[in-house]
Amino acid sequence: MRFILICIVLIGVLVSPVLAHTGVGPTNSFASGIAHPLYGADHILAMLAVGLWGVLAGGRAIWVWPMSFIATMLAGFAAATLGLQIPFVEPAILLSIIILGLFVALAVKAPVWLGAAIVGFFAFFHGHVHGTEGTAGSLVPYAAGFAFATAGLHAAGIGLGLFAKGMIREGPLQNVSETETQ
Repeated sequence: MRFILICIVLIGVLVSPVLAHTGVGPTNSFASGIAHPLYGADHILAMLAVGLWGVLAGGRAIWVWPMSFIATMLAGFAAATLGLQIPFVEPAILLSIIILGLFVALAVKAPVWLGAAIVGFFAFFHGHVHGTEGTAGSLVPYAAGFAFATAGLHAAGIGLGLFAKGMIREGPLQNVSETETQ
């Protein structure tokens, strides 16, 4: 099962380039902020992975890691709007998809603080790129929109993770594992 997840992550990365932030379209409203994360595979894969990884870790990680991502993403956004130049933003976003996807696929265990630092590191780059594309007169509504959409994608990842855990415990996958051990 993990091998299949690793293959899916790698195929997704190879098939869809990360360049989701070139010619992004309007960045002047709450609605465009909500819409933006839903248009790029980079956003969807990374945000779902944060939620899934939080479920795999369990406990406080389920809510701490997504909240760390959103807070640090907004810090990256603010840094960019204030003119801070950061190199290698697109490669860091690509790396976030690969690393977070592998953490999920391999069920990597990490202390809550370390997971928060890892997702926060990647979130800064995701936020920074939003800040460089934002329109000066509408920064707050745009930021609120993409933060809201990001939270929704994290929640979807958490929901998928909880659903998968339920399927393993109570569903057809439980019967398979019981049969294999007999």
